[in-house]
Amino acid sequence: MATVLMCRRFPRLSRTAAFSSTAKRKAEHGSSRNKKEKQDKPGASSTGMESGATIQLLKPQHYRVFYNPAAYAKGRAGSQQHMDKDGGQALGDTFTSPGTAQAPRTFPAASSQALAPVRNALPKSSPLLEQTILATLYREEAEREKWEVHDSKEDPRVFQKGRPEYRSLSCDSAEPALTLPAEEGDSILQSVAGCEGSPGILTDYFRKLSRLPAERRMALALDPRFGALCRCAVTAIRLFSTLDLIQILKACVPLAVPASHRLLDACEAEFCRRAWDMGLEQLLLVADCWRCLERSVPSYLGILFSYANLHWKELTLPQFVQLLYIIGEGRRSPADLAQKVESTILKHLDAFTLEELGTVCLGLFKSLSGMSEHVMRRIADRVALHMEEMSTYALVNVLKMLRYTRVDHLPLMRELGKVIPARIPATNIQGIMHITLTYSSLHFFDEAVLAAVATSLPSKVSYCRSKDAAKFLWSFGCLDYEPPNEEEFYSSLIKQLHTKLHEFSKFPEHLLTALLGLAFVKRFPEELIDFALREEFVRKTRGSKYELNKDLFTLGKSVEIECPTYQGSRLSPQLCQEFTEMVLSFAEREIYVRPEIVEATSLLESMLGGPEYVKNHMILPHTRSSDLEVRLAPDGHPIPFNFKDPVAAKKLKGMGVSLTDDLMSQLIKGRAQSQSPVQVGNEATIPGQERGHAAGTPCLGGALPAGAPSRAEPEAGPWQPREVRLALQVSNRNHFCYGSRRLLGLHCLKRRQLQLRGYVVVEIPFWEWFPLLKRTRSEKLSYLHYKVFCPTLLTQA
Repeated sequence: MATVLMCRRFPRLSRTAAFSSTAKRKAEHGSSRNKKEKQDKPGASSTGMESGATIQLLKPQHYRVFYNPAAYAKGRAGSQQHMDKDGGQALGDTFTSPGTAQAPRTFPAASSQALAPVRNALPKSSPLLEQTILATLYREEAEREKWEVHDSKEDPRVFQKGRPEYRSLSCDSAEPALTLPAEEGDSILQSVAGCEGSPGILTDYFRKLSRLPAERRMALALDPRFGALCRCAVTAIRLFSTLDLIQILKACVPLAVPASHRLLDACEAEFCRRAWDMGLEQLLLVADCWRCLERSVPSYLGILFSYANLHWKELTLPQFVQLLYIIGEGRRSPADLAQKVESTILKHLDAFTLEELGTVCLGLFKSLSGMSEHVMRRIADRVALHMEEMSTYALVNVLKMLRYTRVDHLPLMRELGKVIPARIPATNIQGIMHITLTYSSLHFFDEAVLAAVATSLPSKVSYCRSKDAAKFLWSFGCLDYEPPNEEEFYSSLIKQLHTKLHEFSKFPEHLLTALLGLAFVKRFPEELIDFALREEFVRKTRGSKYELNKDLFTLGKSVEIECPTYQGSRLSPQLCQEFTEMVLSFAEREIYVRPEIVEATSLLESMLGGPEYVKNHMILPHTRSSDLEVRLAPDGHPIPFNFKDPVAAKKLKGMGVSLTDDLMSQLIKGRAQSQSPVQVGNEATIPGQERGHAAGTPCLGGALPAGAPSRAEPEAGPWQPREVRLALQVSNRNHFCYGSRRLLGLHCLKRRQLQLRGYVVVEIPFWEWFPLLKRTRSEKLSYLHYKVFCPTLLTQA
């Protein structure tokens, strides 16, 4: 068996001045430490080859990895994986989004590490040793792939194995217990020739054929006799009893009848006609069959939800969970059921199994259904106490809903930090992505979890969709974390972005998400940036269903400031002007008027001599937060420069913003009665998320209506020689990781770029300023005086 040698070039990667030429060489060729680690691994290259050359792992003939983005590993409680199943399709209206499951595709299996040519490395006289090593490699690679290949129809259905009641509510698509001999199948098909027989006999034919061996069942699709049987059933569709019709539909699942088959058309129409005469158990069973057949049946589901609404009090616990599973798989959320769903969750909360709890959360997440903070906290309370017993699959489903509802549950997150690192190596790449995204969405920094993700990811990176790679880069950048294996981690993900470049035409948000995450940690892959700023790609972002203007603006201006040697595509001046006006319009309404900023501005004006000595504005509009600019002469005296009325001052005249006890309580505690800390003062939008609904993640800058009327920021006076420009940052909790003083990536980027523009950044952190807002005026003035005239700052400047 011949080895295949493929030479790959690392993408061109620009860093800021802080990224030295030595670091560049490490990014392109790998550090000596990484080389030694690879040499220490079994099968690692020992031939001294450059790391730019990749040896593809030897594979048995025709071996393929099934790429299925819909589900992921389930920890110790997971079920046996099936590698020959297809991906899922929504039951309801056709719904396509970056998070929607897609039909699986096959790609040549990629090695998780560079391996030396095994045949050349082995003694020629030892074929047994060679076979043993190859067998070991196959086994290890197959084990890794087992974690990545999952059945999107079966994995979410593990909860159904927890109670016997689900047998009557769901269709068991596993192999039939009693297999019918192939000869008997031929006999049945022969007797169909005349297309005669009662509905009962036809039903029996379908049931028996569904018990044929798998390979024989697959061949039925091309058998004209089976086609004749289906035509007979369609002709007699009104003559079947409801039970017989259900039996035929159940038989269609193992028979793998195509979703668009004429027989299924007839069955759907007949079930819609009979639905109001059926029981809830039968309705749920039929809905489950449609799910297994991957057929979209919005009309049938509408009837099911209306029926369930009328008979809500009759729902048993299994029926309720099965209904939420159907709601999630159909991506349809009946608005009139929302309140009933919440009360029923609370009613059965202690009786749910952990897998059922995961199903409840997944159903609500997939159908974009909301959940009150109270109910989410109750669910999180239970999960935090029993996390060790929960499968990773169910746990990740709870995390999806946790970030969607933006609930900060400290006990759950702390317990997660203890449990999840050890599970990361055996978790599918999409599961790891959702775990990582939960941490960044809730601004929760846990180095142990992030380090475990970074360690496992390079060997799994070939399984990343464009969405996954983007979310990993965004999450690490958002939390401003560069792991110990940062060069290997980032190089592998950037190469994967190049591999998935074709996907970005359909999902432009993912490329912007990835590039912003990289920009936060001072990484600028020039070829990808050039692609993202080309006019044709910009047009795609403008036509996206997501708001991508702010992301484009942040990326384009960041490249302009931090990459002076960049020669690629740039945003047009007209577009930059449009984006600037959009951001400033939002700032006038939402940012400049925040009480903590208003108070600081007013006090600085009093202290320095008037409004011409301080300006409340966005020095860098693309960073989406305001600054208080002050200018000092070399001798430390303030310089007047703001000779036009500040935009914010015009807005504030007559507003009468009062610092009430309630408002101060919100500022200091960081939350209103109905909000979580993550929600208060929220300025950040995670680009490329399930925008608008959900991914359930915070947003950078809030919603800015495109084309909102605004005027450009008025220019201040010219920069005088040797003057010191201060950019005072009145921060809030949402600028930092949860419960810490660690700045988030966007705000690290802003401070870095302010310094590159020649400003001295002065922090007025919320943990110092917010408590002072309730103190005397003289105390506040004294604090601001120290911040502005700090001798150390002036000396450094």
